Amino acid sequence: MSIFYKRLPKFDYVKPRSLQEALSFLKNRGEGTLRPYAGGTDIIPQIKSRLIPAPDVLMDLKGLPDLDTISYDEEAGLRIGALASIRDVADSPAVNEHFPVLAEAASSIASTQVQNRGTIVGNVCNAVPSADSAPALLCLKARVVCAGSEGDREIDLQDFFTGPKTTLLAPDELVREIRVPPARGAGTYIKLSPRSRMDLAVVGVAVFVEADGGAFKEARIGLGAVAPTPLRAQKAESVLTGERVAEKVIQEAARKASEESSPIDDHRASAEYRRLMVEVLVKRALDRVVPN
Repeated sequence: MSIFYKRLPKFDYVKPRSLQEALSFLKNRGEGTLRPYAGGTDIIPQIKSRLIPAPDVLMDLKGLPDLDTISYDEEAGLRIGALASIRDVADSPAVNEHFPVLAEAASSIASTQVQNRGTIVGNVCNAVPSADSAPALLCLKARVVCAGSEGDREIDLQDFFTGPKTTLLAPDELVREIRVPPARGAGTYIKLSPRSRMDLAVVGVAVFVEADGGAFKEARIGLGAVAPTPLRAQKAESVLTGERVAEKVIQEAARKASEESSPIDDHRASAEYRRLMVEVLVKRALDRVVPN
C-alpha cells in the first residue's frame, strides 16, 4: 500500500521550557485543539498523510528537563522518563540486566532512526493494539505516572488502555514516567511481522515467568495486535500458576491464550491466522524461558 505525503498543514507551535509550563498550556488550551508530542514519529506522518486532522496547536515536549532519565533501584524498581528514547531503553544496562524482556521489546520497534527519536512513553500513549512495548510492560506490572494541574496519579498499565488509540489520560494530563516494580524471573518477547522490526506486529507475545522447584510460581502473558487493546491473558496465566512445568500444561496455556484473543481481519493478517499464531508464539515463548 502506497502512502503519499502532502505538505504539513498550518498550525501553531509551542515549545514549553518546563513540565509545569506544558501542563499550563494544556489546562488553558481554550476551544482549540492542542496535541503534545515527544518524538513525533507517529503524529507528524499521520498529519502529513491526513490520517488525523492537524491540531490548532502542536506542543513539542522534547528537551523538557529531567524527563529523559532511566533509573533503577532494588526497592523501587525501574523508572523510565517520558522523554527517554526507545534506543535508550533498549541499550540501558539496568533494563538489560533486570528486565531483558523490555529490552527485547524496545529493540523490536521500527528502524534505528525511529528508535533514536521516538520514546517508550509515546509508544504506550499512542495506545495502538500493536504497540511492541505494551505486552512486555504489562507482563512486568508497569504503572504510568500521569502529571496534571491537580498533581500526579498512578494507573496500572492494564487499566490505562480503554480502546484503540484511547487511554485514561485526561485532556489536561501528560504521562511523566513509567514505573516497573522489581521482578524476579525470566521473560521474553516474540514479534511476528513480515519484515521483523520494520513492520508493525501481526502478533506480539511477551511472557514473564517465575519458576521454583520445577513449578510455575507465577506466570504472566501479554498479547499485542490481537484485541482492541494490548492485554494480559489472565485465564492462560491461571493455567500455569502453581502447576509443574510440563509440555501439556504449556500447551493448554497457549491454547487458552489463543481463546482469550479477539483479533480482526485486516490487510496484514486474518483473525484466524492471528489466533493460531498466538498459540504458537505463547508456547514458543514459554519453552524459551522454562525449557521442559
